Amino acid sequence: MFPFIVLKMVNSPQSSESLLSLLSVLSPSPFRAQSSCLPAELSEQIFLRLDLQSLCRASQVCRRWHGLIHESEAVWRGQCARLRPHCSRELERDRGQGLSWKVILMKNYPHICLKHDWLRGRFSGVQSANELQDVEMVPFDAETWGEILQAELDR
Repeated sequence: MFPFIVLKMVNSPQSSESLLSLLSVLSPSPFRAQSSCLPAELSEQIFLRLDLQSLCRASQVCRRWHGLIHESEAVWRGQCARLRPHCSRELERDRGQGLSWKVILMKNYPHICLKHDWLRGRFSGVQSANELQDVEMVPFDAETWGEILQAELDR
């Protein structure tokens, strides 16, 4: 019954939090024991639907899930696909260098977050460098700065 309910949840549009909450509530015994009842393929289908924060939390549930998450190229490729609109150049460049999807995500995530903040205008009203002291900056290429400056001009 348990895997059937999970499969039904996986095939419906649910939030990451809902999936993780359901899995933890349905478990009559400690969640760690119940998570091993799921086939690896079903677990991977769940992981493919999680956002990055929920995926990191799921990797802490048990050693089996940690291993499944960290070894699955499909899971990391899915995470990179979600970020493609923000960094397609970087993803293509790194993939061309033969890097794994997990390494690509770990390498580019800080850049992606900061670029997203710049593009949505988080730093538009900055009056001095002192206002940016707590922000960890990363280097951008000229093309990225061009996108950021164009976004500022369009605001």
